[in-house]
Amino acid sequence: MRRELSIAEKLLQINAVKLNPQNPFTWASGWKSPIYCDNRKILSYSHVRDYIKSEMTNAIFTEFPDADVIAGVATAGIPWGVLVADLLSLPFIYVRSKPKEHGMGNQIEGVLNAGQKVVVIEDLISTGKSSLEAVKAIQEAQGEVVGLCSVFTYEFPISQQIFAAENIKTLSLSNYSSLIDIALEKNIISEEEVTLLKSWRENPSEWGK
Repeated sequence: MRRELSIAEKLLQINAVKLNPQNPFTWASGWKSPIYCDNRKILSYSHVRDYIKSEMTNAIFTEFPDADVIAGVATAGIPWGVLVADLLSLPFIYVRSKPKEHGMGNQIEGVLNAGQKVVVIEDLISTGKSSLEAVKAIQEAQGEVVGLCSVFTYEFPISQQIFAAENIKTLSLSNYSSLIDIALEKNIISEEEVTLLKSWRENPSEWGK
């Protein structure tokens, strides 16, 4: 089984991802969604955590061999960034959504030197906007972002367009398409629900209205 399917299966097994197209969830943004993803749960399952840690480390080592620094996006990207940086023996930093309002007022915590090549780590990519904000913060600090790696992506067209426009290479260990495939194979969803699930990804802001 290829990596994308294997990880999607594990996320379903530990209920880090839930699919419910008939009774959709409501996100903080107000969007209706047939999927809820809470990758923080992975950290509580050592066998899944170790597997994803290993796969992410191997992927970064292969795809971004010139990386100097690993950067986690606060907060959910921090543990994955720490785990990967430790295995790769690379420095680690993390990026806040905005600068602190006290102390030194840092948005980036840790040591980043001008010109260092950085791989940004996220647990989940949705619209890509928060990830791009982290990329911009690193670039403003004179770091060179060579790539972005996540555990899972919804594969929204908007996120793909954003990263393509900024020429940011992205890599995700698993994705929405693989999740649907494995959920259908395991009889978690029906053939009829597949069409519904795919339509959400194409226009999530309007889906379910």
